[in-house]
Amino acid sequence: MESDLDAINDIYNYYVPNSTCTYQEQPDTMDERQLWFRLHGEKHPVTVALESNQVVGWGSLSPFRERSAYRYTVENSVYVHHEHHRRGIGALLLEDLIERGRYMGHHVIIAGIDAEQTASIEIHLKFHFQKVGHLHRVGFKFGRWLDVIYMELDLRH
Repeated sequence: MESDLDAINDIYNYYVPNSTCTYQEQPDTMDERQLWFRLHGEKHPVTVALESNQVVGWGSLSPFRERSAYRYTVENSVYVHHEHHRRGIGALLLEDLIERGRYMGHHVIIAGIDAEQTASIEIHLKFHFQKVGHLHRVGFKFGRWLDVIYMELDLRH
């Protein structure tokens, strides 16, 4: 819901200067987050995890690429508040996104993950994502080159 955008933006923006889980280097403004939200529609949900009525994590399915032939492929994002790690919130969000993707008729979910984000890689493996690519030195953040692991889940299984 749009009322969750402040919390979503705060969770995401924490990681911009503190982690390689996003390759973004400047925090999102609320105008940018609102535009991002408006570009997600019925087929591209944004969900949140709540604890005591507070947003402690969020996930989304986004179009993988703009070209129309990719319309059945989505890319997932999952972010958990940095004070709530290792409590199963990310797994719940990812499981929910997988089920929503199946229900909506998507064919494949793609995950692009920094190679050093082993917890993210492991959670995707838990849900049967397969490693399909390793791109070397394609990102540059914090004064060093970064690798990206691409994983995919075929939703027909």
